[in-house]
Amino acid sequence: MIDDFTRKEIEKISYNILKESKSFDVFPTPVDNIIAYSNFAIDTQVDLNNIDTSFFDLLRDKLINPSKSALQSALSKIKGIFDRQEKIIYVDSNLDKNLGKKNFVKLHEIGHGVLPWQNEIMLALDNDETLCEDYGEQFEAEANYFASITLFQHERFLEECQKLKLGLGAVMELRKKFGSSVHSAFRNYVLQSKNRCALLVLNHPVNQNGHVNILTTRDLFYSKTFIKEFGELLLPEQFGFKWAFVQDFKFGKKFHEKGAISLTTQEGEEIKAAYHFFNNTFNSFVFIFPKGEKNKAKTKVILQ
Repeated sequence: MIDDFTRKEIEKISYNILKESKSFDVFPTPVDNIIAYSNFAIDTQVDLNNIDTSFFDLLRDKLINPSKSALQSALSKIKGIFDRQEKIIYVDSNLDKNLGKKNFVKLHEIGHGVLPWQNEIMLALDNDETLCEDYGEQFEAEANYFASITLFQHERFLEECQKLKLGLGAVMELRKKFGSSVHSAFRNYVLQSKNRCALLVLNHPVNQNGHVNILTTRDLFYSKTFIKEFGELLLPEQFGFKWAFVQDFKFGKKFHEKGAISLTTQEGEEIKAAYHFFNNTFNSFVFIFPKGEKNKAKTKVILQ
């Protein structure tokens, strides 16, 4: 966890970088401008699954003598590398098809470079685990927080949320506007929302027959107002066909905003809720809110 003092210091550094690099209110967030202002070079051409021998030698000299096989195994899972000595950030070229994730990785590595108390880090190797916004290790959590508030431009994200009607369509629009991944946009949308809402993110595990019969929980986020009124929901780790959103998945629905569901809180209270569903093939997103919950904004986004 990041304490309040450190959080404010990170916010101050991020705010100054956005301001000085003239990145505020520029959309999508100009990540490469921020990198250039921070005096780091970036290399997005390296395929970390197929590393040249010379690249191994370069990194091995900066670590504690790992074997080539151990380093190769580690690098095969790496999405980003920060090299302080060379002032270079490496981002896996395999992320080219996921611009939102690529932007987050770039800013995470910048975080390692610009947070002054992280100067002891000479080389950082980051994978999906360390790049998870809920990862607990201190320096990685700090870099993730820097990446998130910088990509979403601090209060700008909430300001844009409030212009749009509550729902999945708004999140998809904000994802494009800021240049983030779907998952990151959803997470921030719920955590910053003034509405009573929750987000259930589901994995699609394939069984031995090559089919997906159940969905499993990857993440569950609540807005502060939802927790204040209802507390947490009583939900299983696995969801079978009786759940309406699993039926949406099994019947091949990609997106809809017409779901209705009854849920129970940890305290035993029943909630009549609405839900929006989105399947991006990697995960299913179930956006939940009590029936009648609305954002006062007049703009509604219609996804085609």
